[in-house]
Amino acid sequence: MERLGTGIGWRPEIADAVERMPGIDWVEAVAENVCPGHLPDSLLRLRERGVTVIPHGVSLGLGGADRPDEGRLTALAERAEALGAPLVTEHIAFVRAGGPLTASPLLEAGHLLPVPRTRDALDVLCANIRIAQAALPVPLAVENIAALLSWPGEEMTEGQFLYDLADRTGVRLLIDVANLHTNHVNRGEDPAKALAELPVEAIAYVHVAGGVERDGVWHDTHAHPVPAPVLAILTDLASRVSPPGVLLERDDNFPEPAELERELEAIQEALTKGWARSAASRVPAREAKAAPAPQATAAAPATPPAPPTAPRSSDCARQRLALAQTALLSALVAGTPVPDGFDRVRLGVQARALGVKRAEVVAKVAPELPLILGDLYRPAFLAYAHSHPMTGGYRRDALDFAGQLLLSGGPEDAEVRREVREWWLERSGPAPRSTRPAARLARATRRVLLRR
Repeated sequence: MERLGTGIGWRPEIADAVERMPGIDWVEAVAENVCPGHLPDSLLRLRERGVTVIPHGVSLGLGGADRPDEGRLTALAERAEALGAPLVTEHIAFVRAGGPLTASPLLEAGHLLPVPRTRDALDVLCANIRIAQAALPVPLAVENIAALLSWPGEEMTEGQFLYDLADRTGVRLLIDVANLHTNHVNRGEDPAKALAELPVEAIAYVHVAGGVERDGVWHDTHAHPVPAPVLAILTDLASRVSPPGVLLERDDNFPEPAELERELEAIQEALTKGWARSAASRVPAREAKAAPAPQATAAAPATPPAPPTAPRSSDCARQRLALAQTALLSALVAGTPVPDGFDRVRLGVQARALGVKRAEVVAKVAPELPLILGDLYRPAFLAYAHSHPMTGGYRRDALDFAGQLLLSGGPEDAEVRREVREWWLERSGPAPRSTRPAARLARATRRVLLRR
């Protein structure tokens, strides 16, 4: 695997700072936020300097019951080629459910949700990854995700699940140590045990990020400083293998560049500590101080993968997984009953988190709505989200929210209602409305007549 070095997540909000940051060998850009024909100037300048850029997908849904969408795969491939990337990455997660396999409406989560660690889910995930690998021009690496809830009846640990996945498909692994910490707090899983079970030779690179704990639940926000427990997990990983690359993620609440640089320094210190620990375990104590950092080598997992079972029909596995994922997602976004075996309290926490995230992202893709509605925006959107699942992207969600708000008779303030209506009309048609004076005069006249 190509050695990447030290990286940071490239985001438009910190693009200038990233360009000036010392010691950055590579960056990662959210694939869906990059247009191949119109790459940001900042990324072009980084590439000209020899900085590697890797596209990181968030919407493919490889852990879902359906086969990967050809259009999404093509888009990811185009971004890899436009950026000259040595690999692309995605998540071990599902992001939508329903549709033909369940004869129910297609629902969008707008978020990465965990797949059950079962043989059915593993069979489907392996098949989906092989489809993706065949469609992509460069190798694929997949990331373990953070989760607020656990599936009942799981058959494998996270380490065993990842081991089997890599063994059966040859896919690379993107290990997020912050997500291991999240799952430790939220699901009681031991990060050290997960690391011991991993096929470390399959690691493509590592993510490090921050979060925050509220009421005993860890939220993987990517908007807070990297905490000490996450750095400790990174040290443990580095004592087992020297990862080809390590990257700091930050998606919101961006600090000053100096703070980001201090976090990168802390990450490097954690790696160095892990390498020293590895060296000390291999040589006499008096020689440990001079031992070099270990290179990436294969290591047998402490716990073998779960034993294989008899092969089963892929189509049957897909349908069983589809029904299970649709029931869960419907409970999260449509208020249907909680499926048997799930923690109702934790599922409620996840449902509220999904609503809040929808509100925040819609506010970014349609910033006019919070400006028009003011303090009314957040409660109005959360009330809408409780009973109206997302069935398309966030831009569609913004339009649907505004349309539903108008249909329900809101907002009460006539001027605010007029502005919301104008905003919705401007964007809901097949083409933008004409701005010619005659057309604008006709619309104004129609509004006056409708008020009579």
